[in-house]
Amino acid sequence: MDNLKKRNLTFFTIGLIFMLSGVEYAVILPTIWRYLQILEAPPYFLGLGLSAFSLSGLLTGPLFGCWSDRSKTTKGIILFSNVFEIAGNFMYFIGYSKWLLLSSRLVAGVGAGAGSCIFGFLTRTTRPDERSGIFAAIMACRQVGLLVGPAFNLFLRLCDFRLGPFVVNKYTSPGIFMCLLWVLLQFVVLALYWDVPPLSSTEGGTALEEMKQDEEVDGEEEAPLMGPDQDQTAQTYRAVNRADSLDNSSDMHSVHRASNPFKNFSASREFLREEVVVLLTAQFITLFNQTALETMVTPMTQQYFSFGELGNSLMYSLCGVEVILGFFFVRWLSRSVSDRAMLAIGLVICSAACVWCLIFLCEPRGGYGWELSAFIIGVFLQLLGLPFVAVSQVSLFSKVTAEKTQGFSQGVRRSVGGVATILGPLWAGGLTNNLYIMLGMMLALLIIISVMTALSYERLTEPRPVECAHSSDSGG
Repeated sequence: MDNLKKRNLTFFTIGLIFMLSGVEYAVILPTIWRYLQILEAPPYFLGLGLSAFSLSGLLTGPLFGCWSDRSKTTKGIILFSNVFEIAGNFMYFIGYSKWLLLSSRLVAGVGAGAGSCIFGFLTRTTRPDERSGIFAAIMACRQVGLLVGPAFNLFLRLCDFRLGPFVVNKYTSPGIFMCLLWVLLQFVVLALYWDVPPLSSTEGGTALEEMKQDEEVDGEEEAPLMGPDQDQTAQTYRAVNRADSLDNSSDMHSVHRASNPFKNFSASREFLREEVVVLLTAQFITLFNQTALETMVTPMTQQYFSFGELGNSLMYSLCGVEVILGFFFVRWLSRSVSDRAMLAIGLVICSAACVWCLIFLCEPRGGYGWELSAFIIGVFLQLLGLPFVAVSQVSLFSKVTAEKTQGFSQGVRRSVGGVATILGPLWAGGLTNNLYIMLGMMLALLIIISVMTALSYERLTEPRPVECAHSSDSGG
């Protein structure tokens, strides 16, 4: 099997992983509150249970990413992390006590940490010009899982039997169902996932990037005095050797695995650069506002529109369809529009959505029909901007951070997002009756990141290897 076919099958498997993560969220979230009540848990356990998953994921993300950067492999890490998903969901199925249920989400969240090494793998095996489209498709897969998850609940809620000593009902069945799905995924990963080699330096510019970083750290001046073309060629070969990427050797991969990607790594130099700070801030604000909105919507529809379970389910399904279409639209648009332009478009749309909600939702007026229309428009605009911001900031982050430590960097990015998913619901949960403060904070955050993006717009672009090479020549 050639590398192209292996690559496509691997991407398909990654799509399944993200889709299952969406399914898990969609089948467990609707029943976990009632499940906790049956186990006589106090109300705050709901927040603890939802936050536990994010907490363990944000802690393990950088660790898994560092592991993948050092080993240059991801298949074993994914198989290992899925064991925690299997164990965590089986613990959720057993559910003898509220503490076991809380622990089950903590254990399952460890498996989510593998997402960092997956994004690192995608960065190493894709060209910069195709990366936005691939990231958009992967993110859309999770939205598909969120959309089809409620359909599984239709038959899970009918379960009422015993499995040995265990009771299988509508509260415990999501755990055993997801446990079986993650077990099946293990076989899919074993059969269809390959650690395909990274793109060559001529395609991705990786060698020149690493050469530039090493020269900045070591201050080496090895370039001989020769013509510009010959000089660039010599530097390219030297960079390839420095990266241990021996293309003409059968043991290229093993040599590459032995290299230490963190040899000259500096966290301050990597993450405190202007463009990286902007993108990490965008990651935090995007997920903070998204989870705050998700927390606000259900109480609001119940209070103002008397939506029941059916109404909310229909609303979430329509929202899921919009987000999926949005991701695929961004995938198509990425062929002709730069990442930073899409980021700017997304921030404008999200800011407009917040302004709309502040004007028309904080003090409902005009009757039921107008109030419902204003609510639909506000949610539509918010969800319309989400794919633009989400895809562009992930793609840009992969381009402005070092490729050889991409797994760790993606882990840091996802950890920042994990903090946002914990704080967002906490902020919105206490302010559902004071929308001016809640939405005002969301708008203020969007204005801050919009100003940061405008001031750093010139820096929000991928490095140009050839120009980097010439700049290092002139500096030497």
